[in-house]
Amino acid sequence: VQLQASGGGLVQAGGSLRLSCVAFGDTLDYYAIGWFRQAPGKEREGVSCISSNGRRINYVDFVEGRFTISRDYAKNTVYMQMNNLKPEDTAVYYCAADFEGGCPSDGVIESLDATGQGTQVTVSS
Repeated sequence: VQLQASGGGLVQAGGSLRLSCVAFGDTLDYYAIGWFRQAPGKEREGVSCISSNGRRINYVDFVEGRFTISRDYAKNTVYMQMNNLKPEDTAVYYCAADFEGGCPSDGVIESLDATGQGTQVTVSS
């Protein structure tokens, strides 16, 4: 399975974007999905995750209350609604699937078994 993130763009601080993660070649139904980001010169960091059945959702502290992850099984898509964006949210965002694991309480899936091209999010001040 290959994943593709989309929906990024340029917004002003305080604005919103909705990212989508679509799968090609397989269904996402059985996998936990995580969102990650990487800013220039920085290490990759986890942002949020959702379990395969959608019942377990967790976020890292710095996006708690601003980002919302969800999944649409009919569309084989996972979304991340991002509100009240800040300049420090600027990064390439991408999604990944954990084939065996779930959604840990820290919001970061443990294994990136499948991933794909990310989408650029730029937040201006």
